[in-house]
Amino acid sequence: MEEKIIFCKGGGCTAKLGAGILERVLERLPEGNKDERLLAGFQGKEDAAIYRISDDEALVQTLDFFPPMVDDPYTFGQIAAANAVSDIYAMGGEVKLALNIVCFPEKMDLNVLGAIMQGGAEKVKEAGGVLAGGHSIADSDVKYGLSVTGIVHPEKFYRNDSGRPGDKLILTKKLGVGIVCTAARVGEASEDALAQAMASMTTLNKKASEICREFPIHACTDVTGFSFLGHLHEMMGGRLSCVINVEDVPVIQEAKAYADEFLLTAAGQRNRNHVGAHVSFENVPFAMEEVLFDPQTSGGLLIAVAPDQAAAMEERLQAAGLPAAIVGEITEKKDKEILCVNNT
Repeated sequence: MEEKIIFCKGGGCTAKLGAGILERVLERLPEGNKDERLLAGFQGKEDAAIYRISDDEALVQTLDFFPPMVDDPYTFGQIAAANAVSDIYAMGGEVKLALNIVCFPEKMDLNVLGAIMQGGAEKVKEAGGVLAGGHSIADSDVKYGLSVTGIVHPEKFYRNDSGRPGDKLILTKKLGVGIVCTAARVGEASEDALAQAMASMTTLNKKASEICREFPIHACTDVTGFSFLGHLHEMMGGRLSCVINVEDVPVIQEAKAYADEFLLTAAGQRNRNHVGAHVSFENVPFAMEEVLFDPQTSGGLLIAVAPDQAAAMEERLQAAGLPAAIVGEITEKKDKEILCVNNT
């Protein structure tokens, strides 16, 4: 395909509104109708809504869409779909139904749109879901994503802030895709780094979610636009703290070199501004700080698991081909919520 997507200003999850802006808006919204069947909503900063429909089944509902961060339309469709269904997995659910969300310029080649939607459709199929329609509007820029419905047992879904002191924290994908994509936009990313980023963003969190069901998971979220540290801040919920062993965090290594060259995103700076006051760094290089604040698109799951099961879970995830690692531990609440240490 000869036509390339023209990059929008801030593609992928870098296009998300900052967490601070969202908090100011959401806290001013009037309370909706009370419904005891709504088990999770935006009040708890969860990844998706949970609505109980019976004693043993609940709906998981989410949506996500954004501008492209890669040149190839088909790959963009895959990434956008993998990112959208990830919220279902972060809640412990199974993907069942998806609807396309499309914004597309009327003057652009429709073959581009076809390739985007093909990539999305194939990821929905891989997730085990059914693509059942959608909605499109004419727009000046390309945007694509999905509204996704899943199912989960109403007493077995994962919240993002229900971890316990002593829990080990496991991350299932490498960080750094936002920085790598930024470097690629200016022609500075190597083929290997870009290939690693593409492979990560197009990989579903399905396998990681299935493995979670074999272990005592206390909390889970997926790492996306608010960065590893931003989503970790949400996991602490104002009542817990944690220690992160930076040398154990899986990273696309070249992302650190690009960060040293200041190939960064505005969204990464917004993340630092929002959550930086809750974080303390000990012996952590600047580049690694930036990786930890880097907005991820279709990032991995961040899991709080019982400490006596963490090593077995890490081994199980790695045996499934995932670059998963134990990256830290939840503690009782301390003065500084997140302590990032580098012991190397």
